[in-house]
Amino acid sequence: MDTSLAAAAVTAEASAPAAASTEPSAAPDASPAASSSSAAAAAAEDLAGGVAALSLDERFDLLMSIGEECIQPDELKRLLQNKPVPICYDGFEPSGRMHIAQGVVKTINVNKMIRAGCKVKIWIADWFAQLNNKMGGDLKKIQTVGRYMIEIWKAAGMNLDGVEFLWSSEEINRRANEYWPLVMDIGRKNNIKRITRCCTIMGRSDNEELTAAQIFYPCMQCADIFFLKADICQLGMDQRKVNMLAREYCDDIKRKNKPIILSHHMLPGFKEGQEKMSKSDPTSAIFMEDDEAQVNLKIKQAFCPPKIVDKNPCLEYIQYIVFPWFDKFEVVRKENNGGNKTFLTMDELVADYEAGGLHPADVKPALAKAINEILKPVRDHFNSSSEAKILLNTVKKYRVSN
Repeated sequence: MDTSLAAAAVTAEASAPAAASTEPSAAPDASPAASSSSAAAAAAEDLAGGVAALSLDERFDLLMSIGEECIQPDELKRLLQNKPVPICYDGFEPSGRMHIAQGVVKTINVNKMIRAGCKVKIWIADWFAQLNNKMGGDLKKIQTVGRYMIEIWKAAGMNLDGVEFLWSSEEINRRANEYWPLVMDIGRKNNIKRITRCCTIMGRSDNEELTAAQIFYPCMQCADIFFLKADICQLGMDQRKVNMLAREYCDDIKRKNKPIILSHHMLPGFKEGQEKMSKSDPTSAIFMEDDEAQVNLKIKQAFCPPKIVDKNPCLEYIQYIVFPWFDKFEVVRKENNGGNKTFLTMDELVADYEAGGLHPADVKPALAKAINEILKPVRDHFNSSSEAKILLNTVKKYRVSN
């Protein structure tokens, strides 16, 4: 297949509804967390039932609640009108222990997508992690981390019946004749300057010296969107540049239906001015299997200036984790400090915090309690499952590489 045929195939796919696969890909070495084929087959009926249970506006609002940005909302509504089960794509590099932004927020967002009637394809980007030199480029270690991450989502309550986990190394090898001509065509239609502008998707700065493999990476991630027949790209704001590259590619090949970008908010680290959690700085993030004492200590030490809402990590955790999970935020305190209070909206909490009625000393214990409650099933899973425990202990021994 030459690259012009690859572009033609992508354009043709856009004019016909893409069928959601009901057969999940097995992870390398057969992860027990991967959905069985019978469960996946039943999921198609469940998704259709979800669509019937919600109105068009309810499905639209549910998906819009995921995104800090949507490009474009009118395209999203039109997609929901015309396609009963849209394909949502999310992906991740297996690159070390999982923090709660990746574990809890992804669980919340995936479950919202499934409730809105979508099929979710999670791309386990093991080859991409190798290209980006994660785990020192050791593919076996990378795949072990991938299986550990699936175990966490399984324990955290992700609705796996609506999810298909796909390993990039496996899928690309299986359908190489489709994938590589598409990657080549994207590369042909863009110059080096445009591609290197996307390097931030790998956690690299645009003035950093890149390997040839890392320059190849954005072309491949752009190709993933079309290779997986994705209608919606549901990734973090840090992946926006490559998602926009995919929309620009649609212009190049005269494809009418562009992938919709639904970008979620990036949770900051706990330290002042830390825009993103860092796996290489364990004090800046809560990991999904942290014990209760570790969670309490990290939140106790977190930056949380009184009466200041902007760039306050504790309040962001409440907004993007606690409220979506519990639909409320409960503060327990002595009567002479204002007594117990339950906040039902973030606006109510913000107003109280800015006025000084809610103090960091009130917020931090309540936040720690809520986070510990969310993480308890994950801890229990890794304590009770010998296989999960081995995976965790193995991953903990790996050195995190930037």
